[in-house]
Amino acid sequence: MPWTLLIVDDEPLAREGLRMLLAGDPDVAAVHEAKDGREAVEALRERRPDLVFLDVQMPEMDGLAVIREVGPENMPAVVFVTAHDQYAIQAFEVNALDYLLKPVTRERFAQALARAKTRLQTQPAAEASRQILSLLETIGVPRSSLKRLAVRSAGKTTFVDLADVDWIEAAENYVKLHAGRTSHLVHVAMNTLEKSLDAETFLRIHRSIIVNVGRIQELEPVAHGEYVVTLPHGVRVRSGRTYHETLKALASNPF
Repeated sequence: MPWTLLIVDDEPLAREGLRMLLAGDPDVAAVHEAKDGREAVEALRERRPDLVFLDVQMPEMDGLAVIREVGPENMPAVVFVTAHDQYAIQAFEVNALDYLLKPVTRERFAQALARAKTRLQTQPAAEASRQILSLLETIGVPRSSLKRLAVRSAGKTTFVDLADVDWIEAAENYVKLHAGRTSHLVHVAMNTLEKSLDAETFLRIHRSIIVNVGRIQELEPVAHGEYVVTLPHGVRVRSGRTYHETLKALASNPF
């Protein structure tokens, strides 16, 4: 039986890589793509694929948010694709769901595809829905906030204490940690990282900026409900207008 597949990933090269790995498979009738969460929801509802390769870490609407929007009971078989979110990997394993770790190797992809085909032929849809629902419940369990991040560069791993970070800046599929006069690039979506930060310490002031509240030296209101936030070493960043009330409250004493 030929199957219809959907690849969901915000990185064009990642989508192309998976499509190349699927090329020539006699069981695959069609391969569709979605470049973000919203397109994924639309494609899942309209095209109703048999199998989806779903990127977990995407800006705006990540893979898990896609599942919540569509509903676990309406999801096809899923192979999750993730970078290096160890917590997510553990959740997939606990709930017997398959995943691919980026960068995806040909051998590992072949294993995941073979398992997915077996599931499509033998696993009841209700069981697949139960596994996905269990995953969402597992991910939803409150966990302690991150204390430090592993930064991989030039063949080595450096650990950055989040307490030393002044502010965090989104950089496409990465975030840039600014700590004093140094910066570090980490491959993780801004929304994903935000969920793991201590909300008492870090505050999002713009869709692309999170600041360490303890590092804020000045708040200056400017036009359209925005603020200029002054941080150590003369760094000045501008808030988004949708965060006006958050910063207004921060600028007020609690008495």
